Amino acid sequence: MTSNGAEELSALIADIYDAAINPSLWVTALEKLCGFVPGRHANIFIQDGVQRSANALFTWGDDPHYHRLYLEQYARINPLFPALLARGVGEVFAANDVVPLTQFRRSRFYKEWQRPQGLVDGACSILEKSQTSAALLAVPRHETHGMVDAAARRRMGLVVPHVQRAVLIGKAIDLQNAAATLADAFDSLSAAVYLVDAGGRIVHANRGGALLLADEELFSGAGDQLRARDADADRTLREMFTVAGTGNEAALGAKGVALALISGRGERYLAHVLPLTSGSRRLNRPERAAVAAVFVHKAALHRPSVVDAVAARFALTPTELRVLFCIVEVGGVPDVAPVLGISQQTVRTHLKQLFAKTGTRRQADLVKLVAEFANPLVA
Repeated sequence: MTSNGAEELSALIADIYDAAINPSLWVTALEKLCGFVPGRHANIFIQDGVQRSANALFTWGDDPHYHRLYLEQYARINPLFPALLARGVGEVFAANDVVPLTQFRRSRFYKEWQRPQGLVDGACSILEKSQTSAALLAVPRHETHGMVDAAARRRMGLVVPHVQRAVLIGKAIDLQNAAATLADAFDSLSAAVYLVDAGGRIVHANRGGALLLADEELFSGAGDQLRARDADADRTLREMFTVAGTGNEAALGAKGVALALISGRGERYLAHVLPLTSGSRRLNRPERAAVAAVFVHKAALHRPSVVDAVAARFALTPTELRVLFCIVEVGGVPDVAPVLGISQQTVRTHLKQLFAKTGTRRQADLVKLVAEFANPLVA
């Protein structure tokens, strides 16, 4: 990357984290992201893989007419879902990685929604996902940009981790709200969250953070201080908190720092320390307030989504997954075929495979099976 490219990336990262605190700045951040990747427009949106509904969180550059059509009509028949939800969180992928290009271009979605806009491809990444839905960053490519290439994937990969963290911060932190509202937001997060001052004093810990402190396997009991049991990790944390207090972006960076931690039981955790003293994050920060947010979670310990769980349990191929969830949401064979861009006979062939693999005999049984996997009370 050239020096100009590095400067462009640095400025973009700063804008992304500033948007986490001031959501109105996402428009600017997404505009710059489009220029960096590049793409026609950019969206951060939530899509339910089972209900086939979508909700736009932030967007820049898209046509308002087609934006509305997607939310109201075409999200339901987007052939990339739900198989797309089986991709890994943070992974950068293009449409062709999910559905073969020839099949995708035979779908109603492509013919009626994408092609009229001159869109040919898109760089995407899952920012976070639950059992049934996912938050995604999408940068569609116009025909003037061409298909997603190695350079676009690399540039998207540089940005995605920061968008992930900014979205998490944006969900948890609103510096304009009362302390009670902030505490409620933190407590809703599955990760342990700590707000600390420059000396490492815990200003606030959410419910998950309090449980980790009480366990004393990862952090040692040191009053109101956040202290890692491992001496090297603790020394690194001290240094991060001190630097965060100075607002020295050159030393710590607006993007924050990730740190691996190991508990007394040998369990691996990942901590991310994000400074709260950069750019717009300096606004309205009272004296002796938190200078850093620390997010801690077990490494690679995620409850599988419905798509992941069904695919793993029955060893389904990506095409079989697409047919299964289209049967569940869209309907019978005649309705599914044009949505997926394949023949009715091909749909029937995949249905036979689905029946054989899942031990079912009717389409109604498949619907019931997926509903069981979507039940949050089912382990």
